[in-house]
Amino acid sequence: MSQSNSISTEQLNIWDKRHVWHPFTQMQDWERDEQIIIVKGEGSWLIDTEGNRYLDGVASMWTNVHGHCRKELNDALKEQVDRLEHSTLLGLGSEQSIILAARLAEITPQGLDRFFYSDNGSTAMEVAVKMAYQYQVHSGHPERCKFITFKNAYHGDTLGAVSVGGIEIYHSTFKPLMFEAIQAPVPYCYRCELGYNRESCNMKCIDVLEGLIENNKSQLAGLVIEPLLQGAGGMIVQPTGFIKRVRELCNSYDILMIADEVATGFGRTGKMFACDHEGVVPDIMAISKGIAAGYLPLAATVTIEKVYAAFLGSYSELKTFFHGHTFTGNPLACAVALRSLELFQQDNLLAELQPKISWLKARLDKLVIMPHVGNIRQCGLAAGIELVKNSKTGEQYPWEERVGIQVCLEARKHGVLSRPLGNTIVIFPPLVISNSELELLLNVLQNSIRKVTES
Repeated sequence: MSQSNSISTEQLNIWDKRHVWHPFTQMQDWERDEQIIIVKGEGSWLIDTEGNRYLDGVASMWTNVHGHCRKELNDALKEQVDRLEHSTLLGLGSEQSIILAARLAEITPQGLDRFFYSDNGSTAMEVAVKMAYQYQVHSGHPERCKFITFKNAYHGDTLGAVSVGGIEIYHSTFKPLMFEAIQAPVPYCYRCELGYNRESCNMKCIDVLEGLIENNKSQLAGLVIEPLLQGAGGMIVQPTGFIKRVRELCNSYDILMIADEVATGFGRTGKMFACDHEGVVPDIMAISKGIAAGYLPLAATVTIEKVYAAFLGSYSELKTFFHGHTFTGNPLACAVALRSLELFQQDNLLAELQPKISWLKARLDKLVIMPHVGNIRQCGLAAGIELVKNSKTGEQYPWEERVGIQVCLEARKHGVLSRPLGNTIVIFPPLVISNSELELLLNVLQNSIRKVTES
C-alpha cells in the first residue's frame, strides 16, 4: 500500500484502532473515542488531518528543540540521506558519529568525552547500568553489583532501566523480572516522605541517602539520578545544592555517579545540561531526546576516561564492552544533531531562553491562588502544576478520576496539546516557542484547569 494524501481521517482512525498499539495508553479507551491524527508540523505547532492546529505543549514527548520542520535541520537530513543512510559502527568508523562526538565533547561537563551511541533514553540508561557494573568487575570488585536509586524515578522501559526506576504504577508489574535496587527518598518537598519542612530541614534526605550508602558501600556499583528534575515522576524539582551533595557522597564512598540527562539535557533547564547548574561532573551521563532536536532516535552514554580505561586490555582478557545496537551512531541522526548544535549557537538559544524562563515563573506564580492547584514546580522551561482536591490540605484526587487527563482533553479543544503525569499538568514546549505562544499555552491550561476542577 503506497502512502496517499487521499486517505480519509475516518479510514486512518479505523486502521489505527485495528493495528496500532499505543504506548502508555489504555487501548479500550482509545478504541472507544475518535482520535486526532497528526500529519504536519510548523514551528511550535502540529497539524492534523483536518487542518486543525495544536500548540505542542510537550515538545512531542520532550524532544523538540528548534521547532517542527526547521528548514536547516530538514536540509541537513536531506543532504546526508543522499550520501549515506546507515553504516554500522561495529568494526567501522562513521564520519558523522565521529564529528558529533568531538562536538559534544566540547559542551558536555569537563572530562565526559567518551561516547557510546545507542538510540533512545532507555537504551542509554541500559548501557550506563551495564557499563557501571562491568567497570566494577574489571576493577576487581564483582561483588559491587547493586545500585542506589531514588523513589519516584524514571529511567526508561527496558528491564535494566526499569530496575533502577521507582514509579510503582509503571514498574510493579515487572518486579519478578527486575534486579533489586536500593531506593533513597526523593526530595519531593511538597510531600516530604520524611515529614520535614523544606525551609528548615537542611536536606535531611541527604542524611538518609548517606546512611544507605554507608550500609551498602561494599556492594554498590553506582548511584543513578535524574539531576535537578525528576521528569516522569511529576516534574519534581530538587532543592539547590542537592546534586552537588550527591556528587560529594559519591566521591567520599568511591561509587560511580550516573546522571540521567535524557530529559534535562540540551537546554531544557536553562543551561546545556542540568549538571552545569552546580558544576557537577558525573562519571557516566545518559543523553537523548533533544540531542537530535526531536527528529530521529539517537542517544549516547558518556563517560570519563577512568571508566573507559577499565575496558582496555588484550583480546584474551575479555574486557570488551559486549553491548551494541543496530543503528548505533546512525549518520542521519548524527547529521541532524550536528546541525542542531550549530543552531544553538546561531540562534543564541540559551541566552534567548532566560527571559522566557523568568516570564514562565511569574505567570505560574499567579496560578497558586487557584483552589485546586496544590503545588507548582519549575525548572527552566519545564514545569508541573499539581492538581489537588483541596489546596489547603493537599488532599489528592483519586487517580481513577483522571482529572489530569480531563484537563488536557479540555485544553485540546482550544488548540493546545499537553499530557499529564497523573494529576500533574506538564509544561514542556519546544525551546523556540515564542512569547505569544507561551502565553497562549498558559492561558489555555489555566482556563482548562478552572473548568474541570470547578465544574
